[in-house]
Amino acid sequence: MTFRTVAADRPLRLVQVGAGGMGRAWLRTITANPDVELVGLVDLDLDTARAALTDAGLDGVEIGRSAAAVAKATSADAVVNVTVPEAHLVVNREALQAGLPVLCEKPAAPTVAAAMVQTAIAEAAGELLMISQSRRFFPALRALRREVAGLGTIGTVRTDFFKAPHFGGFREQMPHVLLVDMAIHAFDAARYVVDAEPVSVYCEEYNPEWSWYDGAANAVAVFEFDGGARYVYDGSWCAPGLETSWNGSWRVSAADGSAEWDGDGAPRVHRPDAGEPAVASVEPSPSELAGSLAAFVAALRTGRAPENAARDNLRSLAMVEAAVQSAETGVRVRIDDVLEQARQDALALTDREDVRTVLEAAG
Repeated sequence: MTFRTVAADRPLRLVQVGAGGMGRAWLRTITANPDVELVGLVDLDLDTARAALTDAGLDGVEIGRSAAAVAKATSADAVVNVTVPEAHLVVNREALQAGLPVLCEKPAAPTVAAAMVQTAIAEAAGELLMISQSRRFFPALRALRREVAGLGTIGTVRTDFFKAPHFGGFREQMPHVLLVDMAIHAFDAARYVVDAEPVSVYCEEYNPEWSWYDGAANAVAVFEFDGGARYVYDGSWCAPGLETSWNGSWRVSAADGSAEWDGDGAPRVHRPDAGEPAVASVEPSPSELAGSLAAFVAALRTGRAPENAARDNLRSLAMVEAAVQSAETGVRVRIDDVLEQARQDALALTDREDVRTVLEAAG
């Protein structure tokens, strides 16, 4: 992929869209990075934007309700989109059409089709759209991938995720709540660890009688990956006691040994021919949101596609959509079938010829 780059002669000037709870986390991340400068903050509620800036100790930042307008007023270089998923298409389209690259919070959109439209808009505009799949940037997860690469052919990767959060609000009314709101983190990380792409999935979901969620809080999914590896996700959002990390608990079984990660500390690796299990070395690197932001800046400086560029991230979102389809129908679902149906749906969502040309070429 090719996209416009930004010269490295000064900090990257950013406009952030969204000043709520996650927006405040992004404000802290942006202000901690010397390679960027916050020049604008956009929110439909200007009082919310002002309060967020005051709490962050920031002044001299332009505020407004339009990303394009604030970016123009501040000569911004890029946009960070921290709005709710339903608003991503509107905000990203406005920014990309104004000639601004975008770093967008996950998920890219509520559906793969809407995410495809955004991807095509970015490619038609020659601008970078990157999805902040921030959990990829845990240094320990990156260490796990390095160790797994030396274990030979992968047989099985497993993630156990057991938590019991009482969120209140919309999550407790969501259908498919675990799959749609949380599992994408693990699914995307599995693509990263296996270093291959998913082929198909069979998934079952259910809701225990003690669950405080309306939708299914438990799910078990088995993905086949290119090369034959299987990825097993076993999760629950109503599992009190002995809870796992928010990253889950991981185990990898391969031809020459095994690795495990508790989701927090350093991975452990055991190659029987090499002796006893060993703790892997974890190299310091920007973590979570800071890692996403650093990767976005590096991509705009160098022109090299980042992890989770929008087109790459489509397969992580398709894993979620395929798992939901499988849970609803009781049959194995192919990822490519989900992507092709999404492409047809995306074509129906746009009447822009340049965007349609990109979508048609992807078939």
